Amino acid sequence: MPNPKRRHSQQRSAKRRTHYKATPSTLSTDSTTGELHVRHRAHVSEGKLYYKGKVVAEKSPVGK
Repeated sequence: MPNPKRRHSQQRSAKRRTHYKATPSTLSTDSTTGELHVRHRAHVSEGKLYYKGKVVAEKSPVGK
């Protein structure tokens, strides 16, 4: 396996990393609950799990 003869400078590494930047996640409003959530993700509202405006799962009572 080839190995580098000299170490890369910090400037060279920084130039390579400039293309990676954080982008804010896209939010949308749920049509049923009116709650703000991350797009294409299920979200919890009042103990129920919603996805695309429909109830996917409900929280069952504990101990029964």
